[in-house]
Amino acid sequence: MLLDIVSKNGNLMLSVPVRGDGTIDEHEVAFLEGMAAWMKTNAEGIFGSRPWKVYGEGPSTVEQPVQPEAGQFGGARDVRSKPYTIEDIRFTTKGDALYAYLLAPQPATQAVIKSLATNSPYTGGRKVKAVAILGGGKLEWSQGEQGLSLKLPEKLPGSEAVGLKISGAL
Repeated sequence: MLLDIVSKNGNLMLSVPVRGDGTIDEHEVAFLEGMAAWMKTNAEGIFGSRPWKVYGEGPSTVEQPVQPEAGQFGGARDVRSKPYTIEDIRFTTKGDALYAYLLAPQPATQAVIKSLATNSPYTGGRKVKAVAILGGGKLEWSQGEQGLSLKLPEKLPGSEAVGLKISGAL
C-alpha cells in the first residue's frame, strides 16, 4: 500500500490504536517493527522521492475498482480483488535514479519491467546503465524491445516488496 501511494505522489498516514494505558498491542508492535526493517533497506527510493512518468505497471494497474457498498464514509474499498504478481511494479525517482519496486518478487527468479523497453515512450531513448537491488548489490540484466529483463537472486533482502535502483533511465 505504501509503494502504491508514494508512486502516485501521495503520503501514507498510519493509525496505530493505543490502549487506555498508552501501550500498543503486540500485533501493532510486530507490524511497526516489520515496516521499520523494510524501510531500513528500501527508504532510499521512498523518502524525498518524486513520481515518475508512470506510477506503475502490471495487472493491478488496469483492474477496475470493485463497486463500493454504501457505508458511513461512502463505502470505499480496496480496488484489488487479486494478489499482486511479479508483473506488478511501482516507480519513484530521486536525483538521477529511477526506483522500481517489485510488489510480489517471490518465488520468481526473473522479472521484466516493460516500461523500460528500448522502444518505450517513457525512456526517451535512454539506455539503462546499471541495476542494483536495494540491500543486495548489482543484478544481471538486459534491455530490449520487451523491457528491462532482470535475473533475481535466490535470496532476496526481504520477503516483502523489493526495491531496485536503476541508473541511466532518466
